Amino acid sequence: MPLNAQTFWTGLVVAVVGFFSSFPIFLQGVLAMQATPEQASSALMAGAVSMGLAGIVLSLWLKVPASVAWSTPGVAFLAVSAPDSAGFAGAVGAFVVAGVLCVIAGFWKPLARLAASIPAAITMAMLAGVLLSICFVPFRALGEAPQVALPIMLTWYVVGRFSRLFAVPAAVLATLVLVVVHNGGGLAAPDHVLTHPVLVVPVFSVSAVLGLGLPLFIVTMATQNIPGVSVLKANNYQPPTGKMFATVGLFSILSAPFGAVATCVAAITAAMCCDEHAHPDPAQRYMAAVWGGVFYCVFGVMAAVVTHIAGLAPPMAMACLAGVALFNVFAGSASAALKDEDTREAAALTFVATSSGVSILGLGGAVWGLLIGCVVHLIKRKM
Repeated sequence: MPLNAQTFWTGLVVAVVGFFSSFPIFLQGVLAMQATPEQASSALMAGAVSMGLAGIVLSLWLKVPASVAWSTPGVAFLAVSAPDSAGFAGAVGAFVVAGVLCVIAGFWKPLARLAASIPAAITMAMLAGVLLSICFVPFRALGEAPQVALPIMLTWYVVGRFSRLFAVPAAVLATLVLVVVHNGGGLAAPDHVLTHPVLVVPVFSVSAVLGLGLPLFIVTMATQNIPGVSVLKANNYQPPTGKMFATVGLFSILSAPFGAVATCVAAITAAMCCDEHAHPDPAQRYMAAVWGGVFYCVFGVMAAVVTHIAGLAPPMAMACLAGVALFNVFAGSASAALKDEDTREAAALTFVATSSGVSILGLGGAVWGLLIGCVVHLIKRKM
């Protein structure tokens, strides 16, 4: 097939938006799970390559613009969760479990239906509760390091008035300028340009499965996989849902030992690939997702450079960048959580419990928030 400029450039934009809008929170998530800098670099590489290859495979196989991503809500959940007692190896075990559950959901419809049966308002409330503390950081940084926070926040806001898609990538560029200034106008060269994979032998435990793996599966299914498939169907594509879930789950399992968090079907970038700007012929738009996957793999191979620059950033810069990257996600999830009066009480309790950061019996606030919200919702339905 000859190279088509529209699909090529759409794929590049998809990869730039998908990678640079969320890599800061990805790094925050794996570092919160006690990954070393080398493991974090490997995880970023594995996550990008996994979603790149999965997108290429699904798009060429099914001939649909199946854009794939890492689970941004999932890594946000990790960023505010307590690490497992086994450290990053325990978290990797949870990543494997989440991938296995996704594969099972692809072949066994009752599990997929169970994940989908949790009211969207409650899932969105849990996500909003997870994101709240991350979104606080830029405003705290205004008081502690205004010279860092102000340029990032202003860049994000001003560019966002013209293009929401490029607001976060522009904030990334502003952060890069701050890094250069912070290091005296230059940057030390990284030890290596190409990323070295670091194998982490997973450790499995009940606490990691219940406290990390299961919530990661639920939040990824509810906020990424299911909406991602819905975007394709809304654009008149009919992808086999089970095959898509099983495929991204399989890539999650394969990439987890190198530190990658859940690979999933994308929604926002899938919509970009489905647009007429990707190609005038809907039957050819899948190539935009293929090119997006190629560029994801390229960015993944260069992940060592990204993590090296992140390590040179001034204090609070990366956390501030992660916060602004999730402002709109928080706004959307909070709005969806509290919109319906029938589920508002359960959603509010879920949000408060999740954002409280409580930890009981080794389970964090997100798990308890989800349980409380579901129980309250069921009781209200019975009354």
